[in-house]
Amino acid sequence: YINRKGYFSMVLQALVDHKGRFTNINVRWPGKVHDARVFKNSGLFRWLQEGIYFPDRKISVGDVEMPIVILGDPAYPLMPWLMKPYTGALDTEKELFNYRLSKCRMVVECAFGRLKGRWRSLLTRSDLSQTNIPIVIAACCVLHNLCESKGETFMVGWEVEANRLAADYAQPDTRAIRRS
Repeated sequence: YINRKGYFSMVLQALVDHKGRFTNINVRWPGKVHDARVFKNSGLFRWLQEGIYFPDRKISVGDVEMPIVILGDPAYPLMPWLMKPYTGALDTEKELFNYRLSKCRMVVECAFGRLKGRWRSLLTRSDLSQTNIPIVIAACCVLHNLCESKGETFMVGWEVEANRLAADYAQPDTRAIRRS
């Protein structure tokens, strides 16, 4: 569970809807495991591959029929149902695509920011067992969804404080971990 930065963590992989609510979460993998591996081994990946998660696979917007896709970052594999940014040397058209895709993905970043802002304990050391940590993280996601659905107040200062806490929270000296 020791991640690339040298401290204990777990991966929270989540699918977020357009309203910033978590619609699918996967939290049990050690922090050192790559996001793409977590995703490829998830139930969500299987359901998307088999057409179970979005059985209709298409949506009509006006007179245009479009495939239903999820948005991912560059770490994820390109799939017919997963849109991710272009990488490498980009022409203007691809840069514009990446910019627009990034704007769409902001709802995901905001959802995670609000989650951490509401439950700052997610950002600090926990004395819970490895068995109970995923349960607490999942509970925080459920409570986040309830708050979002009910229009509960979210103070901007909470997210600012969460970012400060994350930046200031002392992590273990990775050199000491490697030596022991």
